[in-house]
Amino acid sequence: MKEYYITKNDSGQRLNKFLEKAVPRLSGGMMHKYLRLKRIKVNGKRTEAAYRLCEGDAIQLYLNDEYFDAPREEDAFRRIIRPQLHIVYEDENILLADKVPGMVVHADERGDTNTLIAHIQAHLYQSGAWDPDDAASFAPALCNRIDRNTGGIVIAAKTAEALRILNDKIKSRELEKRYLCIVHGRPSPAEGLIENYLRRDEKRKQVTLHTTCVPGAKTARTRYRTLATAKKLSLVECELLTGRTHQIRAHMASIGCPLLGDGKYGTNELNRPYGETGQALYAYKLTFHFTQDAGVLAYLSGKTFTVRNVPFVKKYFPSYQR
Repeated sequence: MKEYYITKNDSGQRLNKFLEKAVPRLSGGMMHKYLRLKRIKVNGKRTEAAYRLCEGDAIQLYLNDEYFDAPREEDAFRRIIRPQLHIVYEDENILLADKVPGMVVHADERGDTNTLIAHIQAHLYQSGAWDPDDAASFAPALCNRIDRNTGGIVIAAKTAEALRILNDKIKSRELEKRYLCIVHGRPSPAEGLIENYLRRDEKRKQVTLHTTCVPGAKTARTRYRTLATAKKLSLVECELLTGRTHQIRAHMASIGCPLLGDGKYGTNELNRPYGETGQALYAYKLTFHFTQDAGVLAYLSGKTFTVRNVPFVKKYFPSYQR
């Protein structure tokens, strides 16, 4: 018999969802069978798959060892000896990390496991803030993601409750994200709103822009403001009013000002003189604007977090002061 005790992180979810993560080798069909046979109980009593777990509940599993002792690959965070993190802010609920360009947030099709989330989990594990053996179903998770070659603030939830709240707040647009980018040319007008539709092409890993709503396209809105100009380049701040794939890259290119280093939406001819191979784009500012109840995260409302040292700003606009 194996027994799990439900912590605050694991409470509030359905029993079947907990079991899917805690005992991944147990199929849905077998789970329902064992519930009927009382080989899966909660607090020593028969229960249903839809039961909402509460903090302090005890789950008893009278299952064969084959469901638990299968060998599994070591988790990526355990292989990291010294986590490489730039922490913007951290408390008991969240961690804001400044991701460096070139690092992926999650493992991608290349199979790269040297990811931002692995380094965050390694940091929390080594600092004692997270014990993976004490929470059967929850692990610190990212609430947002940015492209490999884009740098900036990424939000990690340290508890299941924080993850649920932040996912809701992101969906309801109660977080304001601002980016700095360097573009070729000078935007005209110097500030404005770009609004159209973007459709993602999965095969090409690229988005296409449309002035009308075609099948598969989604509304995309970006507000931009030119901060400085130098020779053939401009430093621009962008505010995402929607969060579509490659939105800033596609939008700035659409007004004739592709991002420096962006070979997908720009041209190698423009980028070659500068030797840049990744887009000059940085998620440098995050503000929490909670308009509805935020539970345990209410204290974050109204707070702004900023990355002060953006590498390409220092390189191309060294005299610019924010």
